[in-house]
Amino acid sequence: MGHTTAATPTAAERVRSACARAGAATLALPGAEPVPTVLHHVRACGDAVLAVPAESGAAAAAAAWTPAMLELTDRAPLRLREPVRALIWLRGRLRAVPDFAQRALAAEVAAEYPHPALLDVGHTTVLLRLVLDSAVMADAAGAVSVPQAELRTAAPDPFWELESAWLQHIDSDHAEMVTALARHLPVRLRGGRIRPLAVDRYGITLRVEGPESDHDVRLPFATPVEDVQSLSRAVRILAGCPFLNRMRRP
Repeated sequence: MGHTTAATPTAAERVRSACARAGAATLALPGAEPVPTVLHHVRACGDAVLAVPAESGAAAAAAAWTPAMLELTDRAPLRLREPVRALIWLRGRLRAVPDFAQRALAAEVAAEYPHPALLDVGHTTVLLRLVLDSAVMADAAGAVSVPQAELRTAAPDPFWELESAWLQHIDSDHAEMVTALARHLPVRLRGGRIRPLAVDRYGITLRVEGPESDHDVRLPFATPVEDVQSLSRAVRILAGCPFLNRMRRP
């Protein structure tokens, strides 16, 4: 019996990728107004590091080891009728970071995720830790819960950083590629407006905007891909043109 390759990322990998891509996040605390975060970063040790305004109520609440939830929104990088690809809720307990450890933690986060908001730590923002208990992700396929242990061992998709530029490049400069990929869609969907919605190491997802509703269709690669060259080849094979020159990296 031949080996069968998984066609999709695990739920934990999907959550980690969505968290890495999500630009907007809101911290919810019991009995308090939601606090927008200026930075969020999920670490392999099982917590999320958050940057919030120094004067916010979240900074004071963290001293009490408060239950909290972080809501993140993963949005498509293209102008779509429904741009939200997924919502993620990270649940856990909020913990303060001592003043003397703020800069050291900022440097640790910067080594994995260099973000300009880290420059404001100790001035207008403070870092907090959300020690995670679980995560829930909801997308077009439904909702899935991921325990903390699985979240710790999962990694974001290797293409999460370039996904936005790659999808925009395909959408604006390679309409013929999208048309070729649409051959794999059910006949009833081919009359809608077809756009590239997402890509990961296991496949590419197309969004079909129909007259009354949207449909997302995933096209799996024959084998998982690890770099831009193998990603380009896998997409070209799906499109039926494996011998064309590689698409330039955006």
